[in-house]
Amino acid sequence: MTGLLAPAAAASGALFGVERSLGGKRWQLAEADDRLVGEIVRATGCPDALARLMASRGIDAAAAPGFLAPRLRDAFPDPSRFADMDKAAGLIWDAVEAKRRIALFADYDVDGATSAAQLVRWLRAVGHDPLVYIPDRIEEGYGPNAAAFARLKEQGAELVVTLDCGAAALEPLEAARSLGLAVVVVDHHMMKQEVPPAAALVNPNQPGDESGCGHMAAAGVTFVLLAALNREGRRRAAFRGDEPDIIALADLAALGTICDVVPLTGINRALVAQGLKVMSGWAKPGLAALAEVAGLEGPASPYHAGFLIGPRINAGGRVGKSDLGVRLLSTEDAGEARRIALELDALNAERRAIEADVLEAAIAQVEAAGAGGDSPLLLAAGPNWHPGVIGIVAGRLKERFNRPALVVGLDEAGLGKGSGRSVAGVNLGAAVAAAHEAGLLIAGGGHPMAAGLTIAADRLEDFRAFMTERLMGEWKSADEARTARFDGVLSPSAVTFEFCEALALAAPYGAGHPEPRFAFADLRRTYAERVGSDHVRFAFEGAGGGRLSGIAFRCADAPIGQALLSGGEGPWHAAGRLKASDNRFGRKAEFHLEDLAPAR
Repeated sequence: MTGLLAPAAAASGALFGVERSLGGKRWQLAEADDRLVGEIVRATGCPDALARLMASRGIDAAAAPGFLAPRLRDAFPDPSRFADMDKAAGLIWDAVEAKRRIALFADYDVDGATSAAQLVRWLRAVGHDPLVYIPDRIEEGYGPNAAAFARLKEQGAELVVTLDCGAAALEPLEAARSLGLAVVVVDHHMMKQEVPPAAALVNPNQPGDESGCGHMAAAGVTFVLLAALNREGRRRAAFRGDEPDIIALADLAALGTICDVVPLTGINRALVAQGLKVMSGWAKPGLAALAEVAGLEGPASPYHAGFLIGPRINAGGRVGKSDLGVRLLSTEDAGEARRIALELDALNAERRAIEADVLEAAIAQVEAAGAGGDSPLLLAAGPNWHPGVIGIVAGRLKERFNRPALVVGLDEAGLGKGSGRSVAGVNLGAAVAAAHEAGLLIAGGGHPMAAGLTIAADRLEDFRAFMTERLMGEWKSADEARTARFDGVLSPSAVTFEFCEALALAAPYGAGHPEPRFAFADLRRTYAERVGSDHVRFAFEGAGGGRLSGIAFRCADAPIGQALLSGGEGPWHAAGRLKASDNRFGRKAEFHLEDLAPAR
């Protein structure tokens, strides 16, 4: 792994002296103890650069071998440590053995769809065909509702299992109880002290839970429930043949885990590693059909799951039919799978077009207001902005302007539905919850990095003032949000397919363990061209020779894209990620640019 360079830093410690890049970031090199790097190399035999990556991320020599080869059996938690997990397994088995109808009520996103599909498949394996209910995002909103429970009761349901929702549904669960419906809640969202009236509540983030698995997505919690169900079935001697193979469902659990952007540490890391191996066999007709329509090549990766498969499944809940994802992931009919996959692909294209229109309007609104100025929050609102894309647009604004963003779609009655995304160090969910408590919102809450709300249009400016005051202190002290940390400094000659292969040894990468980011110094731009709607392809040449080519996504009209296209040859300092491709055109490595700074 040649090409690693000794970094240059200013007296202040900024890498290459970059205090404010075109992306608004201060550059910093991740620190790694040389002694620990050596110990990891000796313990694993891995290349020095990979050992340095692990050392900088807090992996010690004893944990390094397991980190590079995560095994589900080593990381899997005891299901009984989850509050109510054994109780939930018992209630589900009681219903199966008594032939009482079970209904699954799941959220409309990928985490909900993959959770439901896992349980559908397990129940079918033990001879039970459940009802499945996915709420309509626009008509019903998030989570259980009394009307849905009434419909399930009319269809013969006696036990309802909620998946990726339900932990905060106090009134709907009271309504279910009054109907004589028993409800098992399987969720992972943060909770207040008030507990819903469920027959069993499985949520590693509920008060008093001792599982230590609060970082899991609902799909992961559901996978643990399957293990508890198999164990309970063995205890009851209920299996007439082979018990359901839950490892074969690890691909669904991994997909939900990746798409819900939970930290890929501990059980999540092992589950994703195993799940991607299962997914790569493309045995499930739905996943195989989605891979085909998405043009996916090669073994499954977190990128494929998060950026090719996940958005298509989500499209059903965002702009189409909310149950398409579960149907796709549950079917064994290849023809049905292809029909649904094509429909989801078309809906995803529609979603992207809607998103582009809303994003353009939101950017214009934000820039007209001075792109935030000193404000800690970007707030954009518009009539009839589709509620299925406002969260994505908020994320795009956050990425482009590097500060928290809230996007609100207003209906004709003057009611606004909003979604927000935050940056490290600014707790957006708590601020939105405080605004709700202050009477500015009809509903609102979330977690530190994301939030949702409902607001009357005439309260928008009051809400903006409240949020500005509430978040100003956090924003001013949010150094992490204004700092870009890199795992190493490279020369262009280091960017090879073999180097990327070595980095892949520390996969899977994702939330909590992001793909490595590298910086390059004193490059001259030799080529730049706008491609697609807003991407830029480019090539650089190193001061000591060597060529570095790649692409910068969604930045053609932003400062980074404009610098590439018309900012001169340089010299420039550049930073981003490395990507390897192995296809019929050959094996190569490419640079995905994320930030740029003039070299002075």
